[in-house]
Amino acid sequence: MADPEKQPVSFSGPVVEDLEDDDNQDCRISELMSNPQVLQAIQDRLNGRGLMVNLHPVVKRRIKALKKLQKKCLDIESKFYEEVHALECKYASQYDPLYEKRKDIIIGSIEPTDSDCEWASDEDDDEDDVLAEEMKKKINLGDGDKKDSEANVVGDEKTKGVPEFWLQIFRQVDTLSEMLQETDEPIIKHLEDIKVKYSDPGKPMSFELEFFFNENEFFTNRSLTKSYIMRAEPDESDPLSFEGPEIIKCTGCRIDWKKGKDVTVKVIKKRQKHKSKGSVRTIEKKVKADSFFNFFDPPAVPSPEEGGEEIDEETEALLAADFEIGHFFRDRIIPRAVLYFTGEALEDEDEDYEEEEDEDGDDEDEDDDEDDDEEEGGKKTKKGDGGKPGEQQECKQQ
Repeated sequence: MADPEKQPVSFSGPVVEDLEDDDNQDCRISELMSNPQVLQAIQDRLNGRGLMVNLHPVVKRRIKALKKLQKKCLDIESKFYEEVHALECKYASQYDPLYEKRKDIIIGSIEPTDSDCEWASDEDDDEDDVLAEEMKKKINLGDGDKKDSEANVVGDEKTKGVPEFWLQIFRQVDTLSEMLQETDEPIIKHLEDIKVKYSDPGKPMSFELEFFFNENEFFTNRSLTKSYIMRAEPDESDPLSFEGPEIIKCTGCRIDWKKGKDVTVKVIKKRQKHKSKGSVRTIEKKVKADSFFNFFDPPAVPSPEEGGEEIDEETEALLAADFEIGHFFRDRIIPRAVLYFTGEALEDEDEDYEEEEDEDGDDEDEDDDEDDDEEEGGKKTKKGDGGKPGEQQECKQQ
């Protein structure tokens, strides 16, 4: 009898059949996953919509009634937002003279009176000045140090208004500093004011941002505008997705740049080689450059009535960011400009973020420390400079 260990191995039996079954199963799974209907069913199940498939028709009928009630609630909510917009228009006229006086103080066309300058923080300012003087006496600052200290002071008694007011805001606010380029800064120094204008009640909801500049060497416009068209009622094609007014379109304006001053384009040089002659020539080509002033040239979004096609993901992302910035100017920057200049508004935003400590991680660290102590015979090890969890972390406004 032959030794069983030396018997030849045959692959024509169940092993091959199992492999073929696995291959067939993989093929079937691949076919299923490429089926749009199957993918949609899986997505619906993940989103919870698959529940409707298993409901009894009687229950489905009641769900339809609930959705109809939801639509009526959203119609009421839409009217609420229309009235809010009417209130914004009403009170905007009361803000206007205050914003106008703010502009006059910033650009130095008027000097505030002593009563205008009375503010509760003056006592704190006096205390800070006293402390600063005491510190100078204690460390015996030399004449050279005093000159350096005076050189850091912005402006002097002859300075008009508040120098670089809006530029300072652009630099300090993360949302705006990400857009601001070095080539933009000399232009923003000429920015005198930013205003918001709301559409009249009864008309389609919209608002317009207007940036006012003094005469400068970059463009001839005295103001640049950006308009945002909003939808305040549920979309007929998907009414239950309504979550309040949303921006559906924005339009910028033409900037009349002076020759050679357009910061939104840059000139690049490219070398081209002739196919047959082999000669090389250098050509100049204008391409779009990063700049805050691209804000006034948003991507065009044609409406369905205009035969517009669906926008790509990149354009959609650009528009979403643009809409967010428009809201930020309207709701934050314009109403609280001085607080963004001083940085107080930034501190308030930072307080909205809470640092969370990993309690479990702390316990583990304590246990590890105890183990180290035991292993080293009671001698404690010195911790590194990593600090506590959450330390050295800053919340960044997007």
